[in-house]
Amino acid sequence: MPEISRFFGIVITMYHREHGPPHFHVRYAGHRATVRIEDGFVEGELPRRAVSLVLEWWNMHRDELDDNWERALQKRPLEPIQPLE
Repeated sequence: MPEISRFFGIVITMYHREHGPPHFHVRYAGHRATVRIEDGFVEGELPRRAVSLVLEWWNMHRDELDDNWERALQKRPLEPIQPLE
């Protein structure tokens, strides 16, 4: 699963063989979740602070996430996205 960003121990990834709706995967300290790109809906279990950081990052990079979703569907290499600082 290609990693597209990493910050504060949070790893953001996207698969090349995905299904809708457009989303990305989050791993943090043994927890896993998915986040819909369209509205930021989080499914899975993450600590509250991690959810806040992921949603802050998601809000800043929605266009890039949309672009990477299209790349993944086309089996093209994904572009790294700046981490949250």
